[in-house]
Amino acid sequence: MTASRRPLIAGNWKMNGKTADGVALASGVAEKMKAAGDVSFDLLVCPPFTLVSRVGDAIKGSGVMLGGQDCHTAPSGAHTGDTSAEMLADLGCGCEIVGHSERRTNHKESDELVLAKAEAAHANGLVAIICIGETESQRDAGKTLDVNGSQVAGSVPAGSTAKNTVVAYEPVWAIGTGRTPTNDEVQEVHAFIRAELVKKVGADEAGAMRILYGGSMKPGNAKELIALEDVDGGLIGGASLKADDFWAIAQASV
Repeated sequence: MTASRRPLIAGNWKMNGKTADGVALASGVAEKMKAAGDVSFDLLVCPPFTLVSRVGDAIKGSGVMLGGQDCHTAPSGAHTGDTSAEMLADLGCGCEIVGHSERRTNHKESDELVLAKAEAAHANGLVAIICIGETESQRDAGKTLDVNGSQVAGSVPAGSTAKNTVVAYEPVWAIGTGRTPTNDEVQEVHAFIRAELVKKVGADEAGAMRILYGGSMKPGNAKELIALEDVDGGLIGGASLKADDFWAIAQASV
């Protein structure tokens, strides 16, 4: 992390939480943010769609940002079960996760589809948090940089800026497993991603664009990870479901 890029700590709640749970969690995070006053980081929560409106109400006025976990490429239409970026913006979301490894794996999402979703987010004034990362088999085959380079090239829209785009690096084999690459390995991949972004969006935007680490970041390892030169925060899964843990990660970015 460098002083020129403000850390972003983003909580991806995934498919977790009923109304009471979600409101309690959001309220807990909001209370900590309000008590802290001015902070030097951005804090974002991305609940499941069923909770977006209620969580938005719970964090209103706290400085905590609201985001969605996925969107359709179209603004509306015959797409049963889907949610558009336009709808999320209407609910007060400012950010949108696209291309999460679980979407790429479970729903067979391609780079082309992720690109279209990121474009839909941009078209509706949302910050696209574009996820990329290699699987364990790709890593073991020595393809880590090839995979991430290809996903940057295929998933990041032309004309993306540091204001409307964040990239999240998720080593898929580390998500939810408690395993993480070494700090040197994390920095190597993040630096490589930034270099690939230079090719895509130019040096100025790439230098200002935030790149998050998204593989089992938790209170115990957050400080050393966020201290790495090209790590600008975290996309947090399990640890974002506990207000104390999520806040501890945010504090580690200070």
